[in-house]
Amino acid sequence: MTHQSAADATTELVLVVGMSGSGKTMVGTLLAERLGRPYQDADEFHNEANRAKMAAGHALTDADRQPWLEAIGAWMDGEIAARRPAVVGCSALKRAYRDHLRAGRPGVRLVYLRGSHELIRSRLATRRGHFFPAALLDSQFADFEEPEPEEHPLVVEIDQPPEAVVDAVLSLLRKEPAGKSSPAGAATDRAAPPQERSTSLSPTGEQWELRFGEQRAVVVQLGSALRHYEAHDRPLLDGFTADSPVTGGRGQLLVPWPNRVDGGRYRFDGQDLQLPLSEPEKHNAIHGLLRWTPWRLLARSDDAVRAGTTLHPQPGYPFLLEVVAGYRLGPDGLDVVISATNVGDTAAPYGVGQHPYLTVGTDLVDTALLTVAADYRLCTDDRGLPAGHEPVDGTVYDFRTPRPIGDLQLDSAFTGLGRDADGHAHVRLAHPSGLHGVDLWLGVGTRYVQVYTGDTLAEPERRRRGVAVEAMSCPADAFRSGTDLTVLEPGNSHVLRWGLTPWGSA
Repeated sequence: MTHQSAADATTELVLVVGMSGSGKTMVGTLLAERLGRPYQDADEFHNEANRAKMAAGHALTDADRQPWLEAIGAWMDGEIAARRPAVVGCSALKRAYRDHLRAGRPGVRLVYLRGSHELIRSRLATRRGHFFPAALLDSQFADFEEPEPEEHPLVVEIDQPPEAVVDAVLSLLRKEPAGKSSPAGAATDRAAPPQERSTSLSPTGEQWELRFGEQRAVVVQLGSALRHYEAHDRPLLDGFTADSPVTGGRGQLLVPWPNRVDGGRYRFDGQDLQLPLSEPEKHNAIHGLLRWTPWRLLARSDDAVRAGTTLHPQPGYPFLLEVVAGYRLGPDGLDVVISATNVGDTAAPYGVGQHPYLTVGTDLVDTALLTVAADYRLCTDDRGLPAGHEPVDGTVYDFRTPRPIGDLQLDSAFTGLGRDADGHAHVRLAHPSGLHGVDLWLGVGTRYVQVYTGDTLAEPERRRRGVAVEAMSCPADAFRSGTDLTVLEPGNSHVLRWGLTPWGSA
């Protein structure tokens, strides 16, 4: 892994704060590695009496914490005096604790790892061998005082892989040197330098480019859609250009439901609701409510971007969600994480998907080799709504071993996904030569995959030019049927993860 040299850093010490279970140690260690600095965990400064008290399930008092804070401060002073930049992880639950650690130390930069009560509780429940028990979590939340704007924190959400959290921290550190005013969350407004933003008006807003080695991807502001992805100068998405509008759902996020809702009508929690009919010719509501919403940039680095938006209550969906999409390029390709948190006060129905079109450079998809690791296909009626399911075995829809698509018209959801040791299911599109291609992998939160050859696209010239492979958390019409529908209770989050892995050579 390439280190960012200490000379590039803008702070002497980075103070990573958050509750136990927020990932301070993991994030702090990875951040220190990327910066080429040592990492110190503040837990190491607790005396034996404090450790024993917490292990017995008793919360520490301010008096208990005072010698701990003094010891951490003394260590920080030593590092600063010796001109040794470092990263330190500390819960620092109260404003007074953070003020104590930063007083007289202007080079200290505050990074706050923010997560929901439910997410942190679930992490602590699976942690073993640590002196802080999950039973003390409620006392943490009772004591916790979220960093305020005048503390100039860099705020990063923890509902993503640790590497993505570190990418976001590094991006914000580069944009916000120590001493600069940055209210919580406001630093992200400057995450992309002006020269990297689109220089002219675009139908899809700002264009956020990512690069890693021989890979390049572009995410757009409108809907946080994935516009482009290539590896070794070979396009792997049948996407769209910066000066073109989105058509056919290309690369779009499908929130808070993928596919269709019959008549847009459903009943939830005793309430009858009517969604706008966005597919009027078939009398359906299709692909959610956020495709045409500009998203805000949350964090940016050379190889990663995070964008978010708020889904406000509206006719047919009177619920309040915060939605974040993260894209990251790495050695294995493109990693996409879509998370949604219910920030309202009532439960909300939820589903999610994404709609990229894959290509391997053939003029039409007919000669491309398709593999879909799934045992069942969902049958549909002429409006695209579920009408049962059937095994793929012995049918023309059996792509468990690679074969050309031929003239088969596909617009089918598959389930019964076969998964590898990492929990990933795979859809592979290969060049007819078999020498190169791209795998779309389906990770956490994905139960279905839709495969569409584009035969009904409004633009005849785009038909069968790419294969839409859509990761989905639930099938069509889940708002009505309840099949694999996620019900987000207030404060709860859902995560869907998928990615693209290029392989082979020309």
